[in-house]
Amino acid sequence: MRWAIELGGEVAVQILAEVPSLGGGAGARERLRRGTEASAVQVLASLFEQSGEPPPISEPTADGMREHVHRGIPLAHVLRGLRIAHARTTEAFHRACAELLDPAAAIEELAAVTQALFDRIDKLADAMIREYLTEHAAWSVSTAAARAGVVRALLSDSPPADTEQAARTLGYDLDRTHVAVVLWSDSPSANPALQTAATELLRSHGATATLVVPMASGQVWAWGAVRAPMAGSADARALAPDLQPQHGLHVGIGLPANGVDGFRRSHAEAERTERFEHLRREAGQQPRESTAYADVAVAALLTADLTAAGELVRRELGALAERTETMATLRTTLRQYLDAERSLVTVAQRLHIARGTVTYRVRRAQEILERAVDERPFALRTALELAEELGDAVLR
Repeated sequence: MRWAIELGGEVAVQILAEVPSLGGGAGARERLRRGTEASAVQVLASLFEQSGEPPPISEPTADGMREHVHRGIPLAHVLRGLRIAHARTTEAFHRACAELLDPAAAIEELAAVTQALFDRIDKLADAMIREYLTEHAAWSVSTAAARAGVVRALLSDSPPADTEQAARTLGYDLDRTHVAVVLWSDSPSANPALQTAATELLRSHGATATLVVPMASGQVWAWGAVRAPMAGSADARALAPDLQPQHGLHVGIGLPANGVDGFRRSHAEAERTERFEHLRREAGQQPRESTAYADVAVAALLTADLTAAGELVRRELGALAERTETMATLRTTLRQYLDAERSLVTVAQRLHIARGTVTYRVRRAQEILERAVDERPFALRTALELAEELGDAVLR
């Protein structure tokens, strides 16, 4: 069972790597993992029982098919994911036969396993196609489908020309100042809580109208119509502290912006914030309940190409980018020193250390850098910020 569960996790990772459209947030990835895990366990159970009849489609897989329909994922992408899963599963079973059996027994077992897996993939594909088409027929005539379709069109490279009709379908005035938020959770079943949190969050900060659209398991997109901001970044940041941690909810908040273009721009900023928070989490950082784009904009843009961002960090910091506790302490002190406009007293107070310790650490960091801190200061501060936020993802 442990082997099958691990196999299911590996299959999910490979599917997402090769067909990223099947992802769509932490909750959607978790739903996919549950489906591949259930499938691997079912295959193992059917081989053990030698029943000859593969088990029916699992409930996690059926849930996944319904979600793919709601998110507009083409059936071809779903079937490609199924082929990847079949190939990875077959490879794993063949490897197990070779490792666990003597050559004579392995040949017969390989033939039996291969036949069983081909029988299963045929019947599973038929079941998944039926589930997809049935859900598609029902979904295509629903109000939720129409609203999701309009939102996708508005966010696309070719938005609809008739924005008044789009607004009527959405029940939301597009000719306003908008703040967009993206809420997510690791739990695929958290959408009701996410929708409620999105509405409450926007309303509590003066939104006179809201639009909330579930887009994937554990992910909701939302917009609030707000007054024209006096100071955009400050208004966006003011939203952040009020999301109470519940059900593992997290939110990324875009800047206020006007009209249809603002509807799109604020959402793009909220999505970049979500992506950056996922990068932080993957790097082992403590997840934050809420993050305003205004606070992470530079780092979010720089990490659009994570490989290039890592190269920048390592090039600017040199040996200071080593993954050791000593170097981490020096980086933190130097970053605080630059942020405090080189005030030793301020840094000592922030880090709760002696002023002499700050002096020593800053001098030691400069020795390791082999250059003065006022040489390429922007690049240095950027590298220190990325190292602080993303850790191992960008360090040596």
